Order: sequence, then C-alpha cells, then structure tokens
Amino acid sequence: MTVSTQGIELQSGSRIGRSLVELLSSMRFSISLLTVICIASVIGTVLKQQEPLGNYVNQFGPFWAQVFAKLSLYTVYSAWWFMLILAFLVISTSLCISRNTPKILSDLKQFKENIREQSLKAFAHRADRPLTETPQVAAHRMGQTLLQGGWKVKLQERETGWMVAAKKGAANKLGYIAAHSAIVLICVGGLLDGDLVVRAQMWLNNKTVFSGGGLIAEVPQEHRLAASNPTFRANLLVAEGTQSSTALLNQPGGVLLQELPFAIELKKFIVEYYSTGMPKLFASEIVIHDSQTGEKIPARVEVNHPFRHRGVEIYQSSFDDGGSSVTLKAIPMNAATTPFEIQGTIGGSSSLTNGPDKLTLEYTALRVINVENFGASPASAISGADVRGVDLRQAIDSRLGAANKTVTRKELRNVGPSVSYKLRDAAGQAREYHNYMLPVRLDDKPDSVSVFLLGVRETPAQPLQYLRIPADAEGSMNTFLQARAALADPALRELAVKRYVAQAVSADKPAMAAQLTASAMRALALFAGADASATDASKTLPGGKASAGLQAISDFMEANVPEAERNRASEVLVRILNGVLFELVALGRERAGLPPLERDDKTQNFMSQAVLSLSDAHHYPAPMAFELKDFKQVQASVFQVARAPGKNVVYLGCALLILGIFAMLYVRERRLWVWLVPAGSPGGDPAAGAKIGSHATMALSTNRKTMDGDKEFDMLTNRLLQASP
Repeated sequence: MTVSTQGIELQSGSRIGRSLVELLSSMRFSISLLTVICIASVIGTVLKQQEPLGNYVNQFGPFWAQVFAKLSLYTVYSAWWFMLILAFLVISTSLCISRNTPKILSDLKQFKENIREQSLKAFAHRADRPLTETPQVAAHRMGQTLLQGGWKVKLQERETGWMVAAKKGAANKLGYIAAHSAIVLICVGGLLDGDLVVRAQMWLNNKTVFSGGGLIAEVPQEHRLAASNPTFRANLLVAEGTQSSTALLNQPGGVLLQELPFAIELKKFIVEYYSTGMPKLFASEIVIHDSQTGEKIPARVEVNHPFRHRGVEIYQSSFDDGGSSVTLKAIPMNAATTPFEIQGTIGGSSSLTNGPDKLTLEYTALRVINVENFGASPASAISGADVRGVDLRQAIDSRLGAANKTVTRKELRNVGPSVSYKLRDAAGQAREYHNYMLPVRLDDKPDSVSVFLLGVRETPAQPLQYLRIPADAEGSMNTFLQARAALADPALRELAVKRYVAQAVSADKPAMAAQLTASAMRALALFAGADASATDASKTLPGGKASAGLQAISDFMEANVPEAERNRASEVLVRILNGVLFELVALGRERAGLPPLERDDKTQNFMSQAVLSLSDAHHYPAPMAFELKDFKQVQASVFQVARAPGKNVVYLGCALLILGIFAMLYVRERRLWVWLVPAGSPGGDPAAGAKIGSHATMALSTNRKTMDGDKEFDMLTNRLLQASP
C-alpha cells in the first residue's frame, strides 16, 4: 500500500469546503506546518525568551526590538500564532491518520493470495524450480517452514494448483500510525501545557494582566488565577526565613498572580561553586505548608531533582538576593564631600544630598564570591607575529587532545565580596558602580602593590572601567585619601614644595631654589586642577571642571613648550612632580599620625600607582565612591512551580514517536508468494512430461530494495524450492 499525499476528497458540499478539507487532510499541509514549527522552535532556542525589553533593545536596537516584540518572538512558545499552528497541525495530522488508518488496517489483514500467476513474473525477485512433491504436499511443507521462520502464512487451493501467500514485517505500516499519532499527542500536550488554558481563563473569567507595582497582597482579584488552575508554569521567589504561596506567571505586558494550594518556606539555601566560580550545586531546604490540612512537610529541592506536592512540581530554578543588608562608607572624590557611613538593603534605595543636588543611592547587588582569572598569556600568544618563534609540534598539540586543554594559562582566584549600586540624579539619569571590598593584587611580583577596584559605567551595555586605588601598608586606602585631600589644600601643597626644594637644593643656591619652587608649584597646581588659566579652556572635564592630573600637564606642555624641547622638559617636570607628590603623601600620613613610608622598591611601586590614581580620580563621575565595609547576606531561592497535565501526554507521544520511527526505518515489510502447479500442466515444466511432481514459481516483494532482501530471497529459494533429485 502506498501512502498518498493527497487529502480527503469529499463527494458533496461546496467547492471551497471540499478544497479546504482536502488541504487540511493532506500530508503536504502537515509537513508545511511542521516545518514552520521547527523554524519557530529554532528561533525560540536561539533567542532568549521572556527577557526584559531593555535587554532586547540593547541587543537589536529600538526598531527591531519593537518589530520582534510585535511578532511575539520573545515568547514564541506561548504566542497566539504558535498555538494556532499547533492546533492546525493536530487537525491536519488527525485527518491524515483517519484517512490512511482504515486502509493500513485492512491491508494488514490481507495476504493478497488472489494474485494472478502471470503477475509473479513481473517481480524483481523471482525463481522457478521443479519439485518432486505434489502441489499439496509442497504447499504444506512450505507453509510449515515459513511459520517456523516467523512468517504469517495462508494457503489457497485453486482448480489448477496451490498458492502459498506469506507476509512478514507488518509493523512497518503500524510505525506510520504510531509516528503520526505521536505528533498529535505531542502537540496536544504542548497545547495543554502552554498558555492556551490561561488565555481561556482570561477571556472567560475576565482576568487581566497586572503591570503595576506594590505588595502582592494588594493586587486585585482580577489579576489572580485560582489554585485550581489546571495548568500553569510560574516563578516564585522566597527569601531565607520567609514563606510565600503566590507565584508570578509572566505575560506580555505584565504578570498574572498564580495562587498555590500550599505555601513554601525557605529554611536554608545552599550553593556550591566550582573553582571557576560557576555554581556547582543549587539546593533549597524547604517546608511545605499545606493550606487544606495544615500539614508541614520538610523537603529538599535541587536542580534536576524537583519535589511534587498536590500535582504541582517544584523546581530549583536559580537564586537571588533576599534582601541582604550592607554598610557602605562614602569615599570623598572632591574637597566638598565628607566621609560618612550609610546602611541599606539590596533592592532598596537611600536619598543623598550633595549641596543643592539631590541623589538617590540604589543598592542593586551583593556578590560574596568573585572568581577571576589572573593567568598570564603565553609568550607565543604575545609574539604571534614572529614567525621564527613558531613551534609546529606545540601548535598541533595545542589543538589536539582533551577538550579541556587550552593554550591560555588559568590562575583562578577569589577576590572577595563586591557591591553594585547606582547613583541617580534628580533628572532620573543613573550610572552603575561596582566596587570590590578587599584590595586585589594583580600580579605575582613580590613588591607589587594591591589595589582597590572601583568600577563605573554609563549603561549596562558598556564594560566597566575601574579606578585603581593603591592599598597602603595598613591594607587600606587611607594614604591615598589623605594625599587626595592634601592635594586640594593650597597650604599643604606649598609646604610639600618647600620640603622637596629643601632636600633637592642646597641653601647656598637661592636662585636655583626659587626657580625649582616656581616649577614645582606650577606642576602641582596643574596636577591638582587649581591652575586652570594655564590650560586650554576647551579641555575641561565633564561637569565644567578644569583639566587636571597628567592630562593637564600634557596640555600645558603642548601649549607652552616648543616641540623640540618637550621630551626633555616633560622628563624634568614629571620627576619634580613625583618628588613633590611623595612629600605630599608623607605630609598626609604625618598629619594622620602614621609612620613615614620607607624609601624602597615597594614604596616606589606604591607611589607610581598613587600618581596614576590621583590623576584618574579627577575623571571619576561622582562626588563620592562607596566602599563596602560590612554586610549580612540573606539569600533567596527562585523556584519554578508547574502543573503540567500534558507532560504525560508528551511522554507517551515521544515513546510512540521512537517506536514509529524505528518501525518505519528498521522493519522491512515483505510479502512472499509461491504458485504450485502439477508437473506437465499448463504453466508447469514441459520437460517434466508425465513425471509425478510439481512446478513452483516464487516471488518476493519488499518495500525497500536492500542487499539484505537479496540475501533473504536466496535463502528462501534454497529452503523452499528444494531441487529435484
């Protein structure tokens, strides 16, 4: 039997109706729908689903982000057109099955024993042999032999002879029914577990999407789904020590609140990490509070190990901050700011005042563990342009072997906690900041200095830019802050210059001392941004501040020193600046009651980084930075709660699909016919004459021509058509 791609052709009804039924029931229409679903599934896999709209705007731009939103590409599996395609695929495939199943079942019962003997000569696998047995004896012998080989056999006696009809591999056609039924079951399961039921409740029960804010308990009933909802997949965030019984079901334009028949209390959240800093284990110790019986059921939920209660599966999805408390210390970045401490909660905000300006400090994230790679790049990677350094064997080995082999040396190190926050001005504009709590050593040199990393960026799409503040001998940034304050004090700048000149020039050279004093004062004033008249007025920092730091000295050199003398003059000026800044740092430590810095390599490295940090600090876009001084972490677990009645339907469909494809690909349907007539009769062997015996004509039909079919036919020929002695 050949399966047709045509649909059901009605004999009555309108022309449009007959054409529509034929189209819906045709195999070509089902294959087209299945292709569209596959393409949509690829889009849903590649494109992250149900992300905030801002993420898509950053990735695709405002125009295409809106176009994709209109097409519901951010929620492909719950889009109306995806559900509609699934429904049409169910209808089309069901009609295909209803059209072909009766023919297949009827064909399974038939042995086609009425085939004409002349038709056997048209088969590719055909053999003729004379037999010494009578047709009846030969027919029964062949029937027994075929039955022992797993064939189904039917013997037919005709007036002129006997027909042996046999068949094997009927499961091939059953595979067609199983595979197509599997598609229907999988689509039905997808419709049951999709948003179709939720959309129906919204239409029939006047439920609407909630897009506002506030407490969950204050959300009206028209935005809530009952606990008896037969199918849903929602998210539930529970902080340690709290419980919740209302999950959020994301919808285009907002959320729906899904009531649960129980409350989940989070006792403890457990997270373990690999050496790379990636999470290795998410686990939640929870207690289920049943709302009907009042029973308290302790349970543990891990990734890939959900817990089931009252038909609802509880999955460990991810984790978040549950309202950790942090203590931040303000680090002054200009002379008008004074240090202070402030306490807040992650997810909350605090109001700040910077003179006439009003700022809002938003606490966005606390990360207790930050694992970074401090491994150096190999020399071959650095000098890749030097063909003389190419080692062919090393190049080949680096690309072969285990999958975890890499040419980049990794040195993973936990650099400690960090805090992220935003400073928002009165106009609503905000910058994002990311500061580490502990100083970080960026290399393995014994005299290298550790630095505090203060990151900032304008938008989430930009990388963080870090201000590196050197840590002093006490492991703090106090020396840097003292130098920063002293740099803004004209009296301390003058005192630092006097100390430097007194050490650099002897007392019997007043003219040289006066000239050095003037140069040092000018260099220090430029560096501090206090000599704006000497620089180009167009070169100012954001906010109208005058240029400062090393950039101000560079601008001064370009404007006042001939090009031929700039290299020599800049070397002298930088050497003077470094000496004066060292005295300024010493003054700051002296005023704070700290011991003076030792004149060694470590101090030299500290001063080199301090000069760069003091220069970069003028570009810091906020009047203060916040240092994480203390925190109390409170973790929260994000659960996915789902009631999926279509899951078992999909599992059944997958099992049928596997069986159906296996049957269609690996089971060959074969049909065998042997026509037996007495020797000497028309159609028999004329040379046999009056001998007692019969003549056999055998033919084999198979749905696929393979080498196995040829071998099987030869084997059957030898076993059934035994040659006459």
